[in-house]
Amino acid sequence: MEDSIARADAWLRSHRGLLLSTLGDLVGFATPSPPGRNTSEAQAYMAARLSALGFTVEGFDVYPGDPDVVGVRRGTGGGRSLLLNGHIDVAEVGDAGAWTRPPFRLTVEGDRAYGRGAADMKGGLAAALLALEARCACGMTLRGDVIFESVIGEEQGEAGTLAACERGYRADFALVADSSGLAVQGQGGVVTGWIVLQSPEVFHDGMRASLVHAGGGVRGAGMIEKMCKIIAALGELERHWAVTLSYPGFAPGTTTINPAVIEGGRHPAFMADRCALWITVHFYPDRTWEDVAAEVEAFVRAAAAADPWMREHPPTCQWGGRSMIVDRGEVFPPVPLDTAHPGVGELLRAHAEVLGVPPRVGMSASVSDGGWLARAGMPTAIYGPGKLAQAHSVDEWVSVEQVAACARVLATVIGRWCG
Repeated sequence: MEDSIARADAWLRSHRGLLLSTLGDLVGFATPSPPGRNTSEAQAYMAARLSALGFTVEGFDVYPGDPDVVGVRRGTGGGRSLLLNGHIDVAEVGDAGAWTRPPFRLTVEGDRAYGRGAADMKGGLAAALLALEARCACGMTLRGDVIFESVIGEEQGEAGTLAACERGYRADFALVADSSGLAVQGQGGVVTGWIVLQSPEVFHDGMRASLVHAGGGVRGAGMIEKMCKIIAALGELERHWAVTLSYPGFAPGTTTINPAVIEGGRHPAFMADRCALWITVHFYPDRTWEDVAAEVEAFVRAAAAADPWMREHPPTCQWGGRSMIVDRGEVFPPVPLDTAHPGVGELLRAHAEVLGVPPRVGMSASVSDGGWLARAGMPTAIYGPGKLAQAHSVDEWVSVEQVAACARVLATVIGRWCG
């Protein structure tokens, strides 16, 4: 096995051109989300690459035009299984005129490879593909199964990885090759929610004096003003969490409640009879999104009960969702990184051998699809090339050396874990 690992590593070091051409192929597929529904060609490419490596491939639509592709290569038996996961969609380009290089054509300048998705996370997908190709080229006789998931929708909180979990794909250890700067990471969780206030009556703007001044005699309220009380209450809960909650690897106050979007009113000639607030809640890995949502909702209802009008017309809440595009909601479960797990141990060992230094270990400031794998019962780690500062940016780029190093580390992990 160690001889096979050494051969695979040498193969990767001599096939840098193939790694870059693979990354160029992937960046060349324009898969921004939003709008999404544009990954069919890219996923057909992934399916063909996996089939050529001896994987049994299944493709299935999560949304029309956005299929997941899952490849399975069965081992000879008696070994540990590994699941590699990555998303094929990328962030939207924004103002293309602000880019100094074409977003969907790879441009390599020194150690930097530019293109939308280079860091987040087509660099990781390319590294994982080349790691598998190296194993095959050098004789991949593994006892454990290898599962490769190329999923859709991560950028908009869509259910690509969740859909693969629902189809029953499981392994003894899961790696998400998302941008971590080659740090070994877990993550906190995120859930979004809508808080809605709805008046049973609609009032003309000319009625405002009768609603808000002494002796007006009309019982009613403007929903935007009432929602301001809810926003203030959410700030109180956020500050309470910052003082009372903590988790190793996170800075104090990382649990946040962001009032991200507010929609209310219909016209200047009306009192606002409806207001909806879209919030984003970050939480630590020792909680579930359901528990967090329940706590926030209970706090909101208690705050509303202190207001005479909202006591009789309490706000309603809707939590989570499978797509920011379809149902305007998302969930990213947390990944509690277990550094004592043998799979994480193999990852730490492989990184130290390939790069000559131990990897950084900690918690991501962002979220990934790894949470769905962890929630499905798989010990999970995030490990991939690229940094958050490079992802989603104008002229997005990834270090070529990081992509190459990631491929070498993953090839070593595959050999040791599944062999």
